Formats: sequence, structure tokens, C-alpha cells
Amino acid sequence: VQLQASGGGLVQAGGSLRLSCKASGSTFSRYYVGWFRQAPGKEREFVASISSFGHNTRYGDSVKGRSTISGDNVSNKAYIQMEDLKPEDTAVYFCAASLSSRGDHVQPTDYVYWGQGTQVTVSS
Repeated sequence: VQLQASGGGLVQAGGSLRLSCKASGSTFSRYYVGWFRQAPGKEREFVASISSFGHNTRYGDSVKGRSTISGDNVSNKAYIQMEDLKPEDTAVYFCAASLSSRGDHVQPTDYVYWGQGTQVTVSS
């Protein structure tokens, strides 16, 4: 499966963004999908995940309560809606996918397929 993330941009603190992850080459609903982010000089951080067929979702502590991950089987896309954005949310956001159900899907190593990343910049 090939992944393409989009939807990033510049937003003021308190604003919102919806990032999209378009999958091609396979049926997305079969995959676990995760969102990660990486700020300059920092490790890649777990943001959210959704299990295959959307049964379960999970969120990182830094975005819990402010973000919603979802999937659309018709368009073969996954989304993350982020609200009340803060300057510390500034990072490159990546979507990732895995066919495996093993692991808790909060580590980058739990995923095989990665998109190219989309920049999110939150100004104060």
C-alpha cells in the first residue's frame, strides 16, 4: 500500500486542522492506521491509531481529548481531526499502516508502510 498525507498548513493557536491519509494499492480498511509526528530534534511521537475496520482507536497523551481519528472505506482514506491546536503541536505529521494486529500500535516499529509527511505549524 502507498500512503500520501495531506492537509497540513499554518494555523493560529486554538485553531483546527484535518489531516488526510490517502491509501492506494490496497484496501485500507484491512490495515491498522497510525498518525505520528516529529518535531525538529525530537523523536517521532505517537499521535493516534485506528484498528482495521475502525473498531478501536487510541490517542497519545499529548492530543487526547483534542483529536479524533477516523477512516473512510469508500474513499480509502484515514483522517485525524485536531482541535485547539497549540504551538507545541508544530511538527511534521506522518501516517503509517500495518496489516499486523500484533503490538499496541503506538510505536513507529509497529508499522511497515509510511507516507511522506505533512507539515503542521501552529503560531502563537
